Amino acid sequence: MSNKTRPRPPAGRGSRPLAPPARRLAPLVIAFALGALLAGPIGAVTADGSSPADDRVAALRAQEAERDAAQIVELTSLARRVRESLVPVLEGLAKSVPVGQPPGPAARQSDVEGWRVTTGKAVEDFANPPSGGTGVNIARSGLAAAVRTLDAAVDTYATALSQPQAGRGTLLELAGRQRDIAVATWSTAATQLDVLNVDAGNGHTHVFLPAAPGQGALTADGAPEGK
Repeated sequence: MSNKTRPRPPAGRGSRPLAPPARRLAPLVIAFALGALLAGPIGAVTADGSSPADDRVAALRAQEAERDAAQIVELTSLARRVRESLVPVLEGLAKSVPVGQPPGPAARQSDVEGWRVTTGKAVEDFANPPSGGTGVNIARSGLAAAVRTLDAAVDTYATALSQPQAGRGTLLELAGRQRDIAVATWSTAATQLDVLNVDAGNGHTHVFLPAAPGQGALTADGAPEGK
């Protein structure tokens, strides 16, 4: 073995030259710049905890709340007006078909025709309802169902009067039951309307029809109006 030192290989052979510092740093600078660009929008979204989609949902909910608030006032006004028109009809039926009692004196034909006009107008008042929130729709639908049932009760009573005295009993009983269902249905819807007004900040609003024991109707809770 020779003791002579082997010559080193010339530069550029057998080894890879180091890249200039600038070339090594370039990818890091580019990555940092891209991260900063991406972080900007993300930070804007997360800074206030909302996004464009969240803002849109909030705006839609605000519009629905405003719509329902207006419909509650409108429906309450309609319910009051219809209630006042129906009270004479119920008073007349209470004399002719008392709750839980035998039939009373027959109503005059002219009175019955007036009842028909009144209940028919009430049915029209609740036709073609606008679209609203679930709570408003429930109240409106209940009131509408009540007036349709009362309209049917008046028709049944009118039909009973057209029969001979001996054949009126079944129809008079049916008219009374339909009247009772109408009053009970209205009372449920009126309770819902009362809750809606309280939740909307309008206070208690009582638009209950007059009811007698045995009709299964809900009544006002005794709270003052508007409180």
